[in-house]
Amino acid sequence: MSSRAASPSPAAFDRGLTEDMMSFLAASPSPYHAVANAAERLDKAGFRRVEETDAWDGTSGGKYVLRGGAIIAWYVPEGAPAHTPFRIVGAHTDSPNLRVKPQPDMGAHGWRQIAVEIYGGPLLNSWLDRDLGLAGRLTLRDGSTRLVNVDRPLLRVPQLAIHMDRSIYEKGLQLDKQKHMQPIWGLGDTVREGDLISFLEEESGLAPGEVTGWDLMTHALEAPAFLGRNRELVAGPRMDNLLSVHAGTAALAAVSERDGLAHIPVLAAFDHEENGSQADTGADGPLLGSVLERSVFARGGTYEDRARAFAGTVCLSSDTGHAVHPNYAERHDPTHHPRPNRGPILKVNVNQRYATDGSGRAVFAAACERAGVEWQTFVSNNAMPCGTTIGPITAARHGIRTVDIGVAILSMHSARELCGADDPYLLANALVAFLEG
Repeated sequence: MSSRAASPSPAAFDRGLTEDMMSFLAASPSPYHAVANAAERLDKAGFRRVEETDAWDGTSGGKYVLRGGAIIAWYVPEGAPAHTPFRIVGAHTDSPNLRVKPQPDMGAHGWRQIAVEIYGGPLLNSWLDRDLGLAGRLTLRDGSTRLVNVDRPLLRVPQLAIHMDRSIYEKGLQLDKQKHMQPIWGLGDTVREGDLISFLEEESGLAPGEVTGWDLMTHALEAPAFLGRNRELVAGPRMDNLLSVHAGTAALAAVSERDGLAHIPVLAAFDHEENGSQADTGADGPLLGSVLERSVFARGGTYEDRARAFAGTVCLSSDTGHAVHPNYAERHDPTHHPRPNRGPILKVNVNQRYATDGSGRAVFAAACERAGVEWQTFVSNNAMPCGTTIGPITAARHGIRTVDIGVAILSMHSARELCGADDPYLLANALVAFLEG
């Protein structure tokens, strides 16, 4: 089912936003890079960073908090009472990939390798025989951090030649996460402890021994690109879920320029959704609740004001969903077939794997109608397990009405995913209408 406004509001974004999203994907190989890039865009829109360790004031305007791979940003309209409800766009910054272990240097039979751990639920085959870079965060001896991005061919997970395992034709490709996914990065008979970190110190212009901690991960190097006869599709990495982070950032910046806001618009982009959200930077942590409460109290509010604000708050949990797959249509619900370039999807699961209910559906439908954006509905095939999002966690942890939405894609959790070229800006326009209230 879909809806379109008879007299839609002027669109905030066109296809230029899709091209900007592609640049955002390429520049954000890790959650730490993603939040840094989102913060830079908000800075240009007049937002300012506030530190969690400082006392907050009750002034109006745009502000944001950074913690690791998470960002919470909000805009307080002039004169907003302490009990003003929030309108939240929720998303996550992490994607499934291969992450470097604490003792990364290894090798065998003349090959030098890097020890990696599987993060989240990646499609492992999509990481084979692919040139990989390495990016993330380095923690220095003085406690400060430094972003690092080796954005050139550095690593590769080589697949076994077909001549050595012809049973693949009968039993399919079977990969052992421990034995088969360790990438190579050179040649040598001697494994030298500290070699990788020494290399990254040199790459970053740091003194030897300055790095004492790291959060590093691989990334595919192919740039996002338009695909198809009419360039109607986009292929790229980390759409799950940087597509939503980008759209939410653009929508918040756009809304901050509008007058007469009845709500406080918020972007909440968390880390660690792909492995359960249970982290201080995850949706199941206290970060969002703390930021919202401090915003209320900084404007002179009481606990009663906090309760009133939360009671009127709505969150759109924006994450990618499954477009109908032309080769596996039987895996989808027969009456729900989301298609690319048909607008964002409303995600429904009565067992609360998604948080959407009928009242939430009405909020989303109204936003799409105001934006003049078509929308679709996704529900899982009853015989298939259903994934989940930050939506149910946000609803249960904070008592906030939450609606699960997103963009329909193919190849979810692959090193390279696929979406419709129109859908990023259609989503962003719907988010603008939602944040405006």
